[in-house]
Amino acid sequence: MDTEGHVQVGRTEPTVQADLAECKLVSFPVGIYKVLRNVTDQIHLITLANNELKALTSKFMTTFCQLRELRLEGNFLHRLPNEVSTLQHLKAIDLSRNQFHDFPEQLTTLPALENINLEENEIVDVPVEKLAAMPALPLINLRFNPLNAEVRVIAPPLIKFDMLMSPEGARAPPP
Repeated sequence: MDTEGHVQVGRTEPTVQADLAECKLVSFPVGIYKVLRNVTDQIHLITLANNELKALTSKFMTTFCQLRELRLEGNFLHRLPNEVSTLQHLKAIDLSRNQFHDFPEQLTTLPALENINLEENEIVDVPVEKLAAMPALPLINLRFNPLNAEVRVIAPPLIKFDMLMSPEGARAPPP
């Protein structure tokens, strides 16, 4: 939405994107489903960064199942709906600066996922074996999470991708 409350739907070849960043949203606006109903399968990027979202609904995931990128950084999310598994084309998800305590394991079922950003959450444990089995994943960012020592030791030899981690006890710089 722009400053006057209009939804911006930009068409850049070959994707259509919806940018609803920094709108103080506490939930995904129901009216947007109606506005975008004829183009939902063409929307490949949705940005909901820096809002006040506490959750996303299963309807959001199943409606926008053609997404390639989902930017949700800077919200109050602590879990994802199980229907995130319908995002079979998703290549990148940014969940940084949210409130995840548990790694959202549904992401490990997404075959096209190449980039997971979970920087600055409260994640302690990571499903290393499930991540290691992901076919397309070259990068996961877990910087500034209080990862347990076991993850730090077990992960490096098991995984074939880059797992970015901060030194133990490191704190994120203030915003």
